[in-house]
Amino acid sequence: MNYSNQKDFEFSTVKIALLNADAPFPPGMIDYFSDISEKDLELLKGVWPQVWIERRRGLLEDMEDLAESDTLLDFDPVAIMCLEDEDPVARATAIRLLWQSDREDLVPLLLKRLQEDTEAIVRSAAATALGTFVELGELEEIRVETFQQVVDSLIRTYQDARDKLICRRALESLSYSSHPDIPDFIRRAYESNDEEWLQSALFAMGRSYDKRWTHQVLEMFAHPDSEIRCEAIRAAGELETQDARELIIDLLEEGTDDEELYFAAIWALSKIGGEGVRELIEIALEETEDMDEVLLLEDALANLDFTEQVSRFDLMNFDEDDLDDWLDDEDAEEY
Repeated sequence: MNYSNQKDFEFSTVKIALLNADAPFPPGMIDYFSDISEKDLELLKGVWPQVWIERRRGLLEDMEDLAESDTLLDFDPVAIMCLEDEDPVARATAIRLLWQSDREDLVPLLLKRLQEDTEAIVRSAAATALGTFVELGELEEIRVETFQQVVDSLIRTYQDARDKLICRRALESLSYSSHPDIPDFIRRAYESNDEEWLQSALFAMGRSYDKRWTHQVLEMFAHPDSEIRCEAIRAAGELETQDARELIIDLLEEGTDDEELYFAAIWALSKIGGEGVRELIEIALEETEDMDEVLLLEDALANLDFTEQVSRFDLMNFDEDDLDDWLDDEDAEEY
């Protein structure tokens, strides 16, 4: 779908389009909702409840799609407005629309949805969105008080929520955290004999960037469920597990009809790097005519460039004690 970047619309024109049940909402008007003025936002608040549910949902989904492809668009004010929408699907979509935002003032709004919303799809979306702020807290990019509030709330949710999806999403967001209880939460999910919990455990292992999980991740490469294998491959990539390289290359050389598995494998290799990876991706790029695959492979090559640059930097960045030990070993070999 093509969207124009025109904002030359008066609110009165947008209002007519919003309420016109006999015609689709003009795609070129979606851009109107980005960087909306406070005045127009107030006008929109008055009209929005009159727009039928399917259109409200569709507009938020369109905004979500646009925001993913153009980071300069800012639909945050509209998304925040829709956190109070009477429709839970619209509220959940509005939260997803905020997933890329790192504004600390969103935390109270997301915590309210997590703690007070009556619908599981909304609470689980909020749990996922709060993961951004767990990561920011670990990087010391938000206030300590905010960080602690988010972690404490997610832990309570993980421990107390009755809905499995909400608990899983809370665990996945908590996996960024260095809180001492998190590894035990992940281990319990891994050992639960529940495939959905296992997927979340593997996702959390990768996100944690904790090498302790390498054995568990590699063990799941042989799992009969393809979604679990996908999560294991992704986790191996996030952990930059060198022992996974040959296993993933073998999988790709054998061939797979599972597109998700294929894409996960290519991306994991781009994060792991090493012998044979660049050649494999370049050959795949030469042989494919599928544009989605072309874009993935080009992105994977760009990511592999970054992986290799970091690896070269790490090799040059010798620790002084390590260098002394290496020189001592060289001297010893001469005798």
